[in-house]
Amino acid sequence: MTTDLSSLAFLLAGTGSDILLLILVVFGGAKLMAEVFERLRMPGVVGEIIAGVVLGPSVLNLVQPSLTIETVADVAVMFLLFQVGLEIKPSELLRVGRTAMLVAILGVVAPFAMGWGIMMAWGEPQIESLFVGSALVATSVGITANVLAAKGLLQLAASRIIMAAAVIDDVIGLLVLAIVSGAAKGSINFLDIGLTALLSIAFVAIVVKWGSRAARHVVPRFEKVLRVQEADFSLAMVMLFALALLATKAGVAAIVGAFLAGMVLSETAGHRVHEMARGTKELLVPFFLVGIGLRVDVQAFRDPSVLALTAIITLAAVVSKLGGCMLGAWRLGRAEAFRVGAGMVPRGEVGMIVAQIGMSLGVVGNAAYLVVVGMAVATTILAPPLLAIAYRGARQPAP
Repeated sequence: MTTDLSSLAFLLAGTGSDILLLILVVFGGAKLMAEVFERLRMPGVVGEIIAGVVLGPSVLNLVQPSLTIETVADVAVMFLLFQVGLEIKPSELLRVGRTAMLVAILGVVAPFAMGWGIMMAWGEPQIESLFVGSALVATSVGITANVLAAKGLLQLAASRIIMAAAVIDDVIGLLVLAIVSGAAKGSINFLDIGLTALLSIAFVAIVVKWGSRAARHVVPRFEKVLRVQEADFSLAMVMLFALALLATKAGVAAIVGAFLAGMVLSETAGHRVHEMARGTKELLVPFFLVGIGLRVDVQAFRDPSVLALTAIITLAAVVSKLGGCMLGAWRLGRAEAFRVGAGMVPRGEVGMIVAQIGMSLGVVGNAAYLVVVGMAVATTILAPPLLAIAYRGARQPAP
């Protein structure tokens, strides 16, 4: 049996036709686990993450984290956020702007302070503690967006606040990471950080304010001229990748640009664009979810100290983000505030990226990296059931 598994793992690491086997194992395994979890009345997305753990180095060792899976996962999250953007109009996002800003700020300050404080109390170095605090800051909104989209709850006020806060959260998280990385290198360039902040804010503000208006004038004209099949979807894809690219140039995540592209087209995109975007998302998102599970090294948590610190940091990550964001949305009432807080809990791949940057700078050790990975996966798995509780009884408002 071991020999067979090793042979399959070798094939999955290959190229050419072997990529088809990789796709089959990852997609099929993810959907199989999703079906099992749905039958157990648990969120299917959790099953797809667990599929990554089972297929990965920790258990069966059939699939290794690779550039192929990471690339497909990155594209998958862009399609997911693009589809979410199609359901939200810019005017709706602007209406919750003030609340979203407060939610984002408090949802950054509380996790950063708790993460840094716990690591310092544990006896870890100052700069490593700062990186762990930074890893607790940014929300991985892809998980929340997937759950809310599946339940048809994106039009609720709490859902719009979550999406707006996640965009602001990304900008603030970028600045925090820039400052901490500068401190690790021995110098902080405040001019570069200020310019990055200004460019990021300007990019988001311009697209939200005028993007939809421009699309209403430009898109119909192109659709009349173009002769290619599915011209409206082709235009939407050009918009998606163009704004994703511009977002990275402006200093924010590509998924923010993808979300803004969907929102810009929310008033002009036809039913066909919605359906094709949804179908593409359903094909690709399992690779994103499995990719999260693949990074988990279960064996590493046999060390009691690593396991204990991971549990403490995970608890702090949930409590601080939930509490901070609830406080920011408290004027909406306890139920709505709880929904906002629950939606901002998952860290996913964002926290792992911060820890990887710390390791590349030589200031984050292997133990701290494992703690952050454990926290990121645990909060991602906890988020769907937490959202199910928070949104229990919620209904999409009538159009």
